[in-house]
Amino acid sequence: MLFWQILIDGFAISALYALGATGFTLIFGVSGVLNLSHGAIMVAAAVAAWAAASELHLNTYLAALVGVAVGIVLSFATYFVTVRPIQRSRRIVEAEKEIFILTATLLWGIIIQELVAYLFTNNAKTVNPIVEGVVTLLGVRTPANEFFTAGICWIAIGLLWLLVNRTRRGKAVLAASMNPRGVTLLGIELSGIYLTVWAVYGLLGGIAGVLLGMFLGVSSYSVGPLTASAFSIVVLGGLGSVSGSLIAAYVVGYLETVTAYMISPAYRSIPALLLLVVVMYLRPQGLFGRR
Repeated sequence: MLFWQILIDGFAISALYALGATGFTLIFGVSGVLNLSHGAIMVAAAVAAWAAASELHLNTYLAALVGVAVGIVLSFATYFVTVRPIQRSRRIVEAEKEIFILTATLLWGIIIQELVAYLFTNNAKTVNPIVEGVVTLLGVRTPANEFFTAGICWIAIGLLWLLVNRTRRGKAVLAASMNPRGVTLLGIELSGIYLTVWAVYGLLGGIAGVLLGMFLGVSSYSVGPLTASAFSIVVLGGLGSVSGSLIAAYVVGYLETVTAYMISPAYRSIPALLLLVVVMYLRPQGLFGRR
C-alpha cells in the first residue's frame, strides 16, 4: 500500500517540479540567467490565489487566475528590476555580470519572501482545490485534485512544446537558445525574445505555484526548498536541457517523496541536494549535458 501511495504522490509532485523547472531551464537556455527568485515567485502566486479566495471571496477558478497573473507580473518585475539593468550596464565588466545577476535574483527572491511573510504571516496557506473528491486507485485513496494537478502540468508542458516547435515565435526562441548572435543577424530583436521567454516563465511558474498550493500548501518558508529543488533539477538534467530537466524532475520528486514517507517531511530536500553534489563532482555537465 505504501509503495503505491509513494508512486502516485511522487508522480504528482514530480509533474509540478517538471513544470516549474521547464521555465527555469528555458530562461537559462535563452538568456543565461539562473533565476534564484524562482521559489519566491511560485510561493507568491500560491499565496495570491489563497488571498483572492479567502480575503476577496473570489471563486476557485478566478482565485487561481489571480495567482497565475501574479506569477507573470513578478516574472516581468524580476526581469526589469534585477536582470535587464545589469545586462545593459556599462559599469559592470561583462565577465562579472552573471554573478551580479545571480546575486540580484537571490536578493529579489528574499524581498518577495519577506513581503509575503509581512503581509500574510509565515503560516502555511492551502489553496482551495479545483477538483473535489477522492479517487481510489490501486487500493489507495487519493484526492482527485492530485490527478488533476499532474494532468494540467503535462498539458502545459505539451502546449509549450507546440509553441516552441510549431510557431514562428517559438522557433525564434529555440534559435536564440542555440545561437543568440545568429538570431540578431536575421533581424530578430533579442529584447523581444527575452520578453516572450520571461512571459512564458511567469505563466509556468504561476501555474506551478498555484497547483502546489492546492497540493501541499505553501508558506514563506517554502521559498528556499523550492528554489533548491529547481536548481537541483536543472543542474542534474544539464543546464539548458529541457528534456534533461523533465527526467531530473522525476528523480528529485521521487527522492523527496520517499524521504518524506520513510523518514520525515522535514528532510525531504536533503537526498536531492546530496545527489546534486555527487553529480557535480562526477559529471559536472549534468546527466544529459549542456545545450
